Amino acid sequence: MIGIFYSYVVPTIHVFACLFLIVVVLLQTGKGADMGAVFGGGSQTLFGSGGAGNFLTKLTAGTAIAFMVTSLILTYGASRNPSTGLLRRLPTSAAEPAPAAAPEAGGEPSSPPPAAPEAPVEAPVGAPPAGQQ
Repeated sequence: MIGIFYSYVVPTIHVFACLFLIVVVLLQTGKGADMGAVFGGGSQTLFGSGGAGNFLTKLTAGTAIAFMVTSLILTYGASRNPSTGLLRRLPTSAAEPAPAAAPEAGGEPSSPPPAAPEAPVEAPVGAPPAGQQ
């Protein structure tokens, strides 16, 4: 029942509150609308020249509160139900430590690379010693 509430009811209310908030804000007159009425311009608003300012202000505030509350409910519902267990699906080879980074091109390495052990070179039995030919 709660899953249906978070999946269908709250998002529907949220979308309607969003659209209604846009319409209510666009219906309100700007601050410059009264200036045109002073100099003889007729005010062609939906609610008349002086009315509905208080009504639209209260309607905007109520719709904004509904929008914010549904936003918080949707956020809470999304954080309570993790969609994937990504950490549980990691392969075990990914948990191995990464090799050390190569030294920078301009600088010297902090320690020399380990030298390969050299095996003593033996001369063949009938060969003359090195340097004498």
